[in-house]
Amino acid sequence: MAVDGIFLNNDSQVKVVGADYDNSEMSREQFLQVLLATIQWQDPLQAEDITDFINNTVKLREMEVLNSFESSVEDLKSSLKSAELFYATSFIGQKVLYQGNETYVANGKGKFYFKLESPASYVEVSVLDANGNVVEKQVFSSLSAGSYPVEIDNSSLEDGYYTVSVTAKDSNGELIDVKVDSYAMVDGVRRDDDGIYLLTSFGQIPLENVMGIGG
Repeated sequence: MAVDGIFLNNDSQVKVVGADYDNSEMSREQFLQVLLATIQWQDPLQAEDITDFINNTVKLREMEVLNSFESSVEDLKSSLKSAELFYATSFIGQKVLYQGNETYVANGKGKFYFKLESPASYVEVSVLDANGNVVEKQVFSSLSAGSYPVEIDNSSLEDGYYTVSVTAKDSNGELIDVKVDSYAMVDGVRRDDDGIYLLTSFGQIPLENVMGIGG
């Protein structure tokens, strides 16, 4: 006897997936189909809690968006580093002011700055050559906190780098903090995982330590 009340709906194709199938790969339509099928075919007396299904799908979607965002951030950082490297190449052949105590002297002339964090009763400034010999020395007294420019003018000095040493003491004879800013000639540029560096004949300068060009 034929039973005409039972038939296959060829418009609905059943897709079998593995247990490790990633719900986040489903389209919105596929998700709704699975959700409706779960509700339609479950035993009303033993209804399945679909909360976990929905929560897990949402979490997977969030992870997918987060991973995409992190990838975009990494691409942006890489682009910024490339742009920063290109920008740094403009320093090649230029004199830059940077945070450090190696200052460049040409034709007997040079310049640097020292900055006192607090007032000083005694300040001794020395300029040393590559062998550690003091070639210039000056003592100041009763200086307030602030930045002070120092000119080097000695025709007997050879072109090159000289080390600046500054010792400052307060009225009690205690040492106080001093920062030195010097000038350097840039020969090249290098980038590594830590950042971008300007290359000089005495070493390298982190790009973030550069405060000015020329001088």
